[in-house]
Amino acid sequence: MTDQIDPTGGMRTGPDDPDVTRLINMPLFPLRTVLFPGGTLPLRIFEPRYVDMVRWCMRESRAFGVVLLEDGSDVLDVKDADDQSKAPQIYDVGTEAHIIDFDQADNGLLGIVARGGEKFSVLRTSVEADGLVRADVRSLHEPANPLPDSYETLTNVLKDLLSHPLIKELDPQVDLSEDRSVSHRLSDLLPVAPELKQWLLEMSNPSERLSELQEIIKQLSS
Repeated sequence: MTDQIDPTGGMRTGPDDPDVTRLINMPLFPLRTVLFPGGTLPLRIFEPRYVDMVRWCMRESRAFGVVLLEDGSDVLDVKDADDQSKAPQIYDVGTEAHIIDFDQADNGLLGIVARGGEKFSVLRTSVEADGLVRADVRSLHEPANPLPDSYETLTNVLKDLLSHPLIKELDPQVDLSEDRSVSHRLSDLLPVAPELKQWLLEMSNPSERLSELQEIIKQLSS
């Protein structure tokens, strides 16, 4: 496998190429939420560093990365022994987020809607003066294949979830004939803990994720 540096700092669009790994630097938004490829994430932003990050992303047509904060690490302004800001405790796999809509509320909050792009692994992090975390990340390719008929039950569960009015408003992307897409949307929409969603996100094989989702749904239904 080869590494290809994207000089623009953004993951390239176009056909997936499993033989090319894209290495980029991007700002991170640590949250207690897991974003999956094709998922929709509405956010209300008030902290200056993230307002500036969003403006930069929109001006440069760039994505930011969403990573899961470890439980108990929700305080982002952590200092080291030298009183320097240090990165919060985050998981090593996240998803790039593309801003697809925004609005400025009367109360001054900046509202955005982001769409999940490609998965990535965090190689190293740094913290800027305002506390914003940036990271060098490597894109993670995940294969996609036709969804086997044996997962019809999962498809029916997903259809029920997608029919909910609140989910319809989010308009998540899904291809019901593709194993990767179905596994991502089910993982995204099922009411399970963030750590479990993170475990599902980190799986590199849709078939493995679908098998685990079958067991999770059995447990939720019991």
